[in-house]
Amino acid sequence: MSAETIIQAVYEQVLKRNPSEPEFHQAVKEVLDSLGLVLERNPEYVSAGILERMVEPERQLIFRVPWQDDKGNFRVNRGFRVEFNSALGPYKGGIRFHPTVYLGIIKFLGFEQILKNSLTGLMMGGGKGGSDFDPKGKSKSEVMRFCQSFMTELCRHIGPDTDVPAGDIGVGGREVGFMFGQYKRIRNEFTGVLTGKGLEWGGSLVRTEATGYGLVYIVNEALKAAGKDLEGMTVSVSGAGNVAIYATEKVQQLGGKVVTLSDSNGFVHDPDGIKLDTVKQIKEVERKRIKEYVSIHKKARYTEGCSDIWSVPCDIALPCATQNELDEAAAKVLVKNGCKVVGEGANMPCTPEAADVFIKNDVIFLPGKAANAGGVAVSGLEMAQNSQRIPWTFEKADSELKNIMVSIYKNASEAAAEYDCAGNFVVGANIAGFVKVANAMLAQGLV
Repeated sequence: MSAETIIQAVYEQVLKRNPSEPEFHQAVKEVLDSLGLVLERNPEYVSAGILERMVEPERQLIFRVPWQDDKGNFRVNRGFRVEFNSALGPYKGGIRFHPTVYLGIIKFLGFEQILKNSLTGLMMGGGKGGSDFDPKGKSKSEVMRFCQSFMTELCRHIGPDTDVPAGDIGVGGREVGFMFGQYKRIRNEFTGVLTGKGLEWGGSLVRTEATGYGLVYIVNEALKAAGKDLEGMTVSVSGAGNVAIYATEKVQQLGGKVVTLSDSNGFVHDPDGIKLDTVKQIKEVERKRIKEYVSIHKKARYTEGCSDIWSVPCDIALPCATQNELDEAAAKVLVKNGCKVVGEGANMPCTPEAADVFIKNDVIFLPGKAANAGGVAVSGLEMAQNSQRIPWTFEKADSELKNIMVSIYKNASEAAAEYDCAGNFVVGANIAGFVKVANAMLAQGLV
């Protein structure tokens, strides 16, 4: 049986077992499509059923989360935790609170997390969790009560050597604190069971900046390999959360100019370069919409809707908002306008068709499982600090992050070249991440 036939059979089984989960289907297909040559050169992966085992989570948890709002009304949401693969270490992946969360989204993110964590070189398996709870518009007390109820159930299934969640969309330091407090109260132990904690009680410096900084480190490494750097480059960034803000900060530190940011309502374009102090005040302090930026900086323009953000000419595009935000049409516009590099700061923000456009037109395309691995990398470093009971300096954590991102670029690049796809970082990242997990699964037997 050919490798292509095996891959197609595995994918069809995924579709059959996981109906109405298009995000999960997309993530699985994108990986499987990269593995034909790997299976041909490593038939032991086929005989051991590695593909079939890797696309099936080791454990899927769905649970009720009852909580009480400030008016005394009883409310119910649904909670999820998908513990996908533990071949390389404890399950590791964030918790997302957003009304769009359902099992398919969590499985998509958890599957991506397996390879992303593998690429970091740290001892972390892949998992993800969340709830369809929306923290927006809720009081601090309501968020606390929800987080406590969520953790009351989740604490049965996690631990520092079992499953170590972190934050994600809708889950920041406040929510992590509430969940950690509830875990500690129920389990009567102070352990590194969650990452993204406060600095005073086990958190790591650079964690807030990690995904954005890491994204720019790997982009800069790709530019260096092409004989260039960020100095003088024009960069378009989508999003206005942590990833976008700190990607912008690092681009500016390295001499580039970021000209766009966005939120779910629209985007701003500042041809003179985004003023980051203003953005941090609007988004991190005042928690307002990005459109407030143009009331302060008169040369900037605000556009309702986000699809046209990629029509702004740029040398580098960093989609940092959400999945599938950059489609084929937008990719063609970026190529036409001379974009040289695209780095995914969000999880799967480019559609498969968009990725194909970039690759076919020799745009350096760095997929999310490689490019946005900085966040989970520093989460892994936080786990190490918790085990040692010793906090690191900002400089040490940042240096380790940079080294990890440089290593990810090197490993993905070398894997692509080894399998006759030099320059294709989608294939390279998938293969480099997959082979490490597959070898661990082989060594550990039928588990």
